[in-house]
Amino acid sequence: GRLEAVTQQMGYHPQYLDSFLKTQHYLMHMDGPLPFDCRHYIAIMAAARHQCRYLVNLHVLQFLRAGGDPQWLRGLEFIPPKLRNLNEINKILAHRPWLITKEHIEKLLKISEWSWSLAELVHAVVLLAHCHALASFVFGCGCEQDEGLGGRGLLKPLSLGNQCFCEATASNSYGQELLRINRKRSLDSCMELDCLRERMQRIHVETEGRDEMRLLQQDREEGEGQGAEAGHCSDPAAGLSPLADTDGEVTSATNLACYMQDPDFGYQDFARRDEDQTQVFRVQDYSWEDHGFSLVNRLYSDIGHLLDEKFRMVDGLQSSAMAKRQGCEPSVFKRGIWNYIHCMFGIRYDDYDYAEVNQLLERMLKVYIKTVTCYPEKTNSEMFDRFWKQFKHSEKVHVNLLILEARMQAELLYALQAITQYMI
Repeated sequence: GRLEAVTQQMGYHPQYLDSFLKTQHYLMHMDGPLPFDCRHYIAIMAAARHQCRYLVNLHVLQFLRAGGDPQWLRGLEFIPPKLRNLNEINKILAHRPWLITKEHIEKLLKISEWSWSLAELVHAVVLLAHCHALASFVFGCGCEQDEGLGGRGLLKPLSLGNQCFCEATASNSYGQELLRINRKRSLDSCMELDCLRERMQRIHVETEGRDEMRLLQQDREEGEGQGAEAGHCSDPAAGLSPLADTDGEVTSATNLACYMQDPDFGYQDFARRDEDQTQVFRVQDYSWEDHGFSLVNRLYSDIGHLLDEKFRMVDGLQSSAMAKRQGCEPSVFKRGIWNYIHCMFGIRYDDYDYAEVNQLLERMLKVYIKTVTCYPEKTNSEMFDRFWKQFKHSEKVHVNLLILEARMQAELLYALQAITQYMI
């Protein structure tokens, strides 16, 4: 009766888990602008940007169960142009969301045979941000690691036939569903199961050894202890090169390449941007509470309430012991993590002293947070286990939940602002 890995980890904070599952179920299974098979394919595209086999495998299975065309699983060249056109905004949102402009939105909405409606696009944007952020959580908590290949044993990727965690709220009592979440689903026939397994095998990639400790060896010491200025936090991982395998090439899930274009496009430090091309995003000018919530809720009914509940839920999680170890109040510690994550995406709070980030967050913790936030595919279980030994497991999960929600909100702020500018 092993619980599915994501819900098992989030289960350390059951109130948040309840909110997360409601949102996930609404996005994937309730009435909305997008067809059900397209929802799961968009999730595949989003997860592939971070080489997250765990989520790709899960949504491939759900895509087929929703009646999706198996030919689409051959890659982006085999899907409708309308869906393929989403690739650019997927790429930018996943790695450099500050580059999203109203021109990207206009291009998708322009009148043509393959145009998107505003409601469809909002649904797609929420799905993309949700899956990008969830990939960070999957890697951050080690859900991607197979127990037989160096994982922590407690966690194991979803096996074929297990219930998808996004279905756990199909009934009113999610608790009872979670107890049965690892139960084998009943498929129409053994032949169908064999067929699904064969299709899944095409995208399965064996876990490869990674040399994540190079992250520390290559870490620059410059800038530590200095306050961040004008939207720039001192970067504990500045100058780090992509992690490499024994052949000197960046480790990648090659079988997921068919779901991506421009695979070399990745995160780039916002603080090192061309000042003439982009500006710091000031929350005082466009915030979730005052702007994003109302827009997303108007174009995709009720999703704003679910997202808002999730943001509030993670902010309300107890962290007194975690904050006490850092010598500060819980709210101060959580805000430091949240603002540090937003800072890496160029989002600035005028009422916050960014020097606090360096005072509150130890260097190793900042390295971990940046890795999980910006390039989660470079995270391994050793980082989770060794880097913050003073934290309890539930506290580590708490930090990963903060990363998930802060990252998702950052992507949504940029995308919804661009949509707002287009509408104006």
